[in-house]
Amino acid sequence: MLRVFLLLYFILFSTAIFSKEIPVIVISAGKNPQSYSTVGSQVTVIDSETIQNSSDSFLTDLLGAEVQGLNIFQLGGKGTNTGIQLRGLPKRYSTVYIDGVKMNDPSASDNGFYSQGLFKDSIDRIEILKGSQSSLYGNGAVGGTINIFTKKGKLGKHQEAIVRAGENNTQDVFYSFDGADEKQNYYVGFNYYSTDGISAMNNDNTEKDPYENNSVTANYGYKISDNNTIENSLRVTDSFLKYDSPTNGQDDLKPQTDDIEAHYSFKFKNINNNFKNTFGFSKSGSTRKATKATGKENDFAGSKDIYTYLGEYNLNLDSKIIYGTDVEFLRAEFDHERAGDKFKLTSGAEIYSQYIDYQFRPYEKIYATIGGRNDKHTSAGDEQSYRATGAYDLGSNSKIRSSYGIGFLFPSLYESNGYAYSRTSSNNINAERTSSFDIGYETYFDTLDLGFNITYFDIEIEDPLMGSNIDFIQQNFAGGKNTSKGIELATNWTDNNKLNIDFNYTYTKSYSGMDCDKPLKDAYGYTSCLDLSNGPIDSAMVRVPLHAFGSKIDYEFNKSLNGSLLLTYKGRTRDYGTKDQSYRDQILDEYFFVDLKSSYKLNNNYYVDFSLKNLLDKNYENANLYTGTPRTINVGLNKSF
Repeated sequence: MLRVFLLLYFILFSTAIFSKEIPVIVISAGKNPQSYSTVGSQVTVIDSETIQNSSDSFLTDLLGAEVQGLNIFQLGGKGTNTGIQLRGLPKRYSTVYIDGVKMNDPSASDNGFYSQGLFKDSIDRIEILKGSQSSLYGNGAVGGTINIFTKKGKLGKHQEAIVRAGENNTQDVFYSFDGADEKQNYYVGFNYYSTDGISAMNNDNTEKDPYENNSVTANYGYKISDNNTIENSLRVTDSFLKYDSPTNGQDDLKPQTDDIEAHYSFKFKNINNNFKNTFGFSKSGSTRKATKATGKENDFAGSKDIYTYLGEYNLNLDSKIIYGTDVEFLRAEFDHERAGDKFKLTSGAEIYSQYIDYQFRPYEKIYATIGGRNDKHTSAGDEQSYRATGAYDLGSNSKIRSSYGIGFLFPSLYESNGYAYSRTSSNNINAERTSSFDIGYETYFDTLDLGFNITYFDIEIEDPLMGSNIDFIQQNFAGGKNTSKGIELATNWTDNNKLNIDFNYTYTKSYSGMDCDKPLKDAYGYTSCLDLSNGPIDSAMVRVPLHAFGSKIDYEFNKSLNGSLLLTYKGRTRDYGTKDQSYRDQILDEYFFVDLKSSYKLNNNYYVDFSLKNLLDKNYENANLYTGTPRTINVGLNKSF
């Protein structure tokens, strides 16, 4: 089936006319504004217009439609655990920042970020930076970094209201107000979302899993003088979800989670001739009250305080030095059970970091970056990371780019303190060491107005942390390796009038050394990763397809009406499954589904959007036993004033 779709694509594009790329400025690649053409890393930018025109409510739905080489999995319907994977690696190997605040929960078992509660309505811009970025962003920035910038107040005073409704009694309401003058700017956005949901495991039960989310995003900036400004950012989310137990036959009326999280950041920015200085402080906290199928309640709480300094010195128009230091204080509290007894465990760690990045132009058409970083973890020790990038301007809107980075991932608090069935003491659980290389070619054919982008990547993770999926033992697997390599291809076509077509294809060959380097037999004689009847998928990272492609076709019928057709294909994937309380490898089937979206502008202040997701009502899984979203219709009304 994959070959058929690829053939149709190339037939379609053989007679197409395309548009030239518009120059853009990116921030995340070097923690400072720079032209996209000078960046040696692969960066994808989703601008405010794309976000505004999307009929999606949640960030992950938007990312899935707009970004190549990104895999999103969800354990059921809205509100269920959702992970973002970059370049074939589990979610813990990528970092997410919102307004400079790292979005990880210290009380999570793997220190990863679950993104199911992020609405897109208060977001102004997204930059996805791929490849190892540990020398700039530190712990966990191996597959890449997602930087999210929320909306700021614009000159004057403005309001926006959005009301969406859909199947399963889904209600989605958004309201914001903002403003700015010469001295200050402010923005406040409110989201309310409620749905009766779907049954996440419809092979085991039919009861629905309701979800509710209340969120607020607020920003305030003040210009003290021409050279000094302050920025404040606040985000609070209160959510509730009833979910299905992963074990067949258990009572699915009781499992639920009630979560609250809050993030605040403060920045003071100073410009002094060639120097730019940013002093920052952020504070985050979260609480999760989880109820099991047995009715037992477990509480989890995490918090982090981060102090940052970011400096920039401009040597000349083409050369600058970026440098800084971070101090992180991480705390977590877990409800834990052992031998039938329940008690609370507390854990903490501190990370002290220093980094420097030199961005320069050694030759007229070459832009380069070299950088290094040192991180000291109070229990896992010191780690050094490095990166080098280069971009060669070929002229005629073309460039070759490449990057190489050495990165790392510290163990989570849950892992390093022996709560996850650690076989050894915390002093013997060390960081994972990583290396990442990519090279890409980008061009824009003026005569055809065709954009073309291709990237090869190769990532290796040494001494991977996390235990066998059979015996749950937590340790570094000395000599073990996780690997992920592949190709990402993207093209864009437009007739410069009404029609625009995007296409992307990703081939990812990954290998899970944490499971396969030391396979162990379980009590039933089963051994993981040894049955190669399905090819490389049998030893791949879980939930990572070997082949994936997507296409988005936009058509403007007139100045008021436009529509989009989205095609998504994901090949077979490996995942864990439960049987007799033991985890065993499962191979999930490939799937293909179609989405339709449309918007109609009533006048300058009102427009209506419509979406029909999973048009063919495809029954699919992107996580074992957890069904994907069935055919769903949503309608929204947007007013700006």
